Amino acid sequence: MPGLKWKKNFHKSLGAWFDDEFRDLPWRQTRDPYKIWISEIMLQQTRVKTVVPYYLRFIRALPTLNILAETSLERVLKLWEGMGYYARARNIHKSARHICSTFDGVFPKEIEEIQSLAGIGPYTAAAIHSIAFGGDHAVVDGNVKRVLARLFCVEEEINSKEGIAKIERLAQQCLAKGNAGTYNQAIMELGAVICRPRLPQCERCPVNDQCMAFKDKRQTQFPKKAAKKPKPHYTVAIGLIFKNHKILITRRPCKGMLGGLWEFPGGKLDPSLPLSKALAQKIEQHIAVKVRVGKKITVIQHGYTHFDITMHAFRCTLISGTPRCRECIQWRWIDLREMDKYAFPRADKKVIEQAALAG
Repeated sequence: MPGLKWKKNFHKSLGAWFDDEFRDLPWRQTRDPYKIWISEIMLQQTRVKTVVPYYLRFIRALPTLNILAETSLERVLKLWEGMGYYARARNIHKSARHICSTFDGVFPKEIEEIQSLAGIGPYTAAAIHSIAFGGDHAVVDGNVKRVLARLFCVEEEINSKEGIAKIERLAQQCLAKGNAGTYNQAIMELGAVICRPRLPQCERCPVNDQCMAFKDKRQTQFPKKAAKKPKPHYTVAIGLIFKNHKILITRRPCKGMLGGLWEFPGGKLDPSLPLSKALAQKIEQHIAVKVRVGKKITVIQHGYTHFDITMHAFRCTLISGTPRCRECIQWRWIDLREMDKYAFPRADKKVIEQAALAG
C-alpha cells in the first residue's frame, strides 16, 4: 500500500510533468459534461489520434445534448462512420433522449445517474464525474492498469478477478483526492505517452524513482496477461446488385454488431460451396431476390476485435424478385452519387473506395 510520503512525492512529480507535457486535446479545453461524455465514449477502444477529428466533427455538427437528442440515429451513425464499435453511437443517441426526458436535458451530476446511462460502466462514469464535476473517483483504463502494474509489480494477471480487484484498490489508494480530474488525466497520459505497452520510455518517466519494476529492471514483464487465443477467420461475400444505374443497399438491425449501418447484401458463406453459388444463396436469404453472380470486383482483408474476415465483392445481375427484408430492416435502390449520404461499415467503405463507386 502506498504511504503518505510516497503519494505526496508521486502526485508532485506526476502533476509537474503533466503541467509541462500534456497534449493539448480538444476535450481538455472544456468542463462541459456533454463534451467530456462524448470524448470519453469515443475514446473507448479507439486511439486518441483517431478520435480527435471525429470528436471535432461531431461537436461541430451536434454542439449540445439537446441537438443530439433531436437528430436522427442515421445522422449520428454517419458522423461515427469509420470509427467502429457502433453500439457506442447508438448508446449516446439513446442516452441523449433519455437525459432530455428524465433530467430535463441537463447532464446528470450524480455518479450513479451517470452510470445508469446506456454504454457507461464504472470507468467511464468515474472519468466523466471526476473531470466534469470534481468527483473523487479513480479511473482505471488500460493505461492506468499498465502504470500501476509496473509501479507496484503486480504479479496477478491484470484481467483476472484478483488482478482487477488489486489494481482497483491501488488506483483508489493513489488517487489525488480533491484534484481527481486532473490526476486521472495525468496518469492516463503517462500510460499513453511514456509507460507504453512496448518500449516504455522509462528514462523520461517523471516517477521512475518510485517504480518497483524500473528499479528491478522488470518493466517489460508487466502487466501480466493471459495468452491471447488466436482470432477466428471467416470468408464473407457481398453482391453489388445494379438496376437502371442504381445499386441495392440494405440496413442492418439496430441491435448487434454494426447495428443500424447500411451494407451490400451478403454475409458469411457456407464454406462447402463455391463462392458464387454460396453468395447467390446468401443474397436470396438476405433480401429475397435471385441474382446471377458475375465478375469479382475486389477482395478486402479486414479485422474486427474478435475475428478477421476476407470479403469478396462481386458484381451481380438481378434475375427475379422484389427486395423484401429477411435479415435486414430496410432496403433501398440508390443512385451512386448518393452513396456518401449513408453510413457503411469500414469493410464496405473499402469496397466503395476501391471500386470507385461513390460520387
